[in-house]
Amino acid sequence: MSIEASTATPLMSRSADILLRDLSTDGILRLTLNDVARRNALSEAMLSELGTAIAEAGQDRSVRVIVLAANGPAFCAGHDLKEMTTGRKAPDRGRAYFTKVMVQCSGVMQGIVNCPKPVIAEVTGVATAAGCQLVASCDLALAAESAKFSTPGVHIGLFCSTPMVALSRNTANKHAMEMLLTGDMLPAARAAEIGLVNYAVPEAELTSATMDVARKIASKSSMTLATGKRAFYAQREMPLAEAYDYASQVMVENMLAEDAEEGIGAFIEKRAPRWQDR
Repeated sequence: MSIEASTATPLMSRSADILLRDLSTDGILRLTLNDVARRNALSEAMLSELGTAIAEAGQDRSVRVIVLAANGPAFCAGHDLKEMTTGRKAPDRGRAYFTKVMVQCSGVMQGIVNCPKPVIAEVTGVATAAGCQLVASCDLALAAESAKFSTPGVHIGLFCSTPMVALSRNTANKHAMEMLLTGDMLPAARAAEIGLVNYAVPEAELTSATMDVARKIASKSSMTLATGKRAFYAQREMPLAEAYDYASQVMVENMLAEDAEEGIGAFIEKRAPRWQDR
């Protein structure tokens, strides 16, 4: 079942609607990249909009899950190279400007990972360079069978070093390096095989499939989801023993939470849980 206009409430729009916001009655916020003329490039304006939207959603109790989608033939073409080239005209040949943009982009990607709400990418068209990084930064990703992915910087003398961070944390090293070294386009089916996306489905079914997953997640305790997401990304950077010590502490605190008590009680009593999100 796909999202319907009658169940969606548009949130505040900004910056000529290059990022659309729709919050459903069941707490699923759809953020839609809408700078079609620029192939939804991660311009300074788009990065600002996206970073703000993710940060606000993370603090909004009415938002339970975030879906990141896009209008047009490209999910996201990465950085706006025309905008970046303009920055090269400065006396320092763009060093300060490039640094600013990379810091801004890295902040948005980390904001997605650090957001307490699960973030699902819904990918149609192509996702290239930082656009591929955006997909890899999301917690889950579903793609149309026609979607394609690449980190093509090597074609223009620019290794996709920042996309590499997210890509290498989602795929095996050799798969990541193949994409980074060749710059080849990867079909959605192959992206699913290597773990860049969860599923590849017919394009006509993509929104429905994404929303089904989003609703399933949204029905859970948001406290539990936030606890688990934070712990997942923290433990994977730790040595094994440290990870188990950390995860054990998280489990103890989680067991003491009201929703864990309610959920376990509901399971034993064979009834639906009533989440308080705490």
